[in-house]
Amino acid sequence: MFNKIMKRGSRKASKAEAAAELPAAADPVPLASASGVTVNHASRVSTSPSAAPSPGGATFQPSSAPPQLTEPLPLFRDVPATERQVLFLRKLQICAVAFDFSDTLKAAREKEMKRQALSELVDFVQSGSGRLAEQVQEELVRTVAINIFRCLPPAAHESTGSEAADPEEDEPYLDPAWPHLQLVYELLLRYVISSDTDTKVAKRFIDHCFVLRLLDLFDSEDPREREYLKTILHRIYGKFMIHRPFIRRAINNIFYRFIFETERHSGIGELLEILGSIINGFALPMKEEHKLFLVRALIPLHKPKTVGIYHQQLSYCIVQFVEKDYKLADIIIRGLLKYWPVINCQKEVLFLGELEEVLEATQPAEFQRCMVPLFKQIARCLSSSHFQVAERALFLWNNDHIVSLIAQDRNVILPIIFEALEKNTQAHWNQMVHGLTTNVRKMFLDMDNDLFEECQQKYLEKEANAKLLGEQRESTWRRLEAFVEANASGKDMVLAN
Repeated sequence: MFNKIMKRGSRKASKAEAAAELPAAADPVPLASASGVTVNHASRVSTSPSAAPSPGGATFQPSSAPPQLTEPLPLFRDVPATERQVLFLRKLQICAVAFDFSDTLKAAREKEMKRQALSELVDFVQSGSGRLAEQVQEELVRTVAINIFRCLPPAAHESTGSEAADPEEDEPYLDPAWPHLQLVYELLLRYVISSDTDTKVAKRFIDHCFVLRLLDLFDSEDPREREYLKTILHRIYGKFMIHRPFIRRAINNIFYRFIFETERHSGIGELLEILGSIINGFALPMKEEHKLFLVRALIPLHKPKTVGIYHQQLSYCIVQFVEKDYKLADIIIRGLLKYWPVINCQKEVLFLGELEEVLEATQPAEFQRCMVPLFKQIARCLSSSHFQVAERALFLWNNDHIVSLIAQDRNVILPIIFEALEKNTQAHWNQMVHGLTTNVRKMFLDMDNDLFEECQQKYLEKEANAKLLGEQRESTWRRLEAFVEANASGKDMVLAN
């Protein structure tokens, strides 16, 4: 029967027939959140195709020679159902070849043959034509591994030696091999999500080694590849329960290396998107392992200078923890204060936005534990000469829940921030900040007139004492200067005599 398939595949066909048999490429996974942002990194992960692991833990060598076929293999619909898995294996063998895409004209016919075969494989798996045999599944994962596990190209800072490059301004790197890689990723995705894929069998091939090397690829600078990886890893996490603890630990290790060693990685945002969904599914009461992950990995992710690139995803994960367990609010707020930026105003604005989301899910008891250090920091933000920082801090009073928390403990909070409010009213250069400050002062005045007047009296006394100390200091300096001048004149007279 196999000879019959090969004869059918080797018969002469006209150019028109050959062109008609070439299906269009499979549609990609929608790039819902793919960003054109590139994050430089200090070291690249070497995932050489020459040592891709087989499911049994051994290694296999991909062929670099083009497939020895003169004509395309037949389409799946042209062979009986009983022979399709044999044809599937033959097409996988065609695809287990890594081509060089640096030269678009090199092996152009073989590349097109491989693209056509990949597209047909994707359509076959997607069509739900039946459960694949164990040998076919093993060959499928092997073929995927040969194509995607490769040496990533050097990052921009590695090839140019530049250290001051801005990742938000760099053009994203686009892999020239993407016409094939896209279909390989699509094949893997369809295999993972297929209802015909038995996890008990598939876990032998999609093992810890495979998952770990998949995670290494998140450092790719091509945003299209990272988007596919995000979708596939999320599906693997959902389908293979045995891999869940391992995936969480492996992501932790990537974060630790990024925070404490390199501060360069292209896929932190995509990994955080996966974790956002994972955190949302945590059962209550929350395990100690998950709380340690929050303290040791998520909160320290605020430290790197490039936090702005992935801050939206990070903030979502942090807020998920508070919504799951409101008692974590105190730990999170104190963690934010620990990593609060000193001179980076744009980062400070991001922190204030995240703080508002956390406070919105915070209960009064947890708020009272951290309100003193929190509002000391907010007072510094209110006094900032950078108008965006002061303005964002004042916007906290537009949130009804935060205002209710402040109102309950106004006796503690107002004395901490009163001086910053007064100085903004008297001397801040920005009119918007001046207007917002006036509204906040009026809000406190309406809350508790007596407390407001008491704080105002203390502020006036403090200013008067400061003025008096300033005058005394000036007087002391004038006396000291006069004394020095008198001594100098006396010495001059002695020398003249």
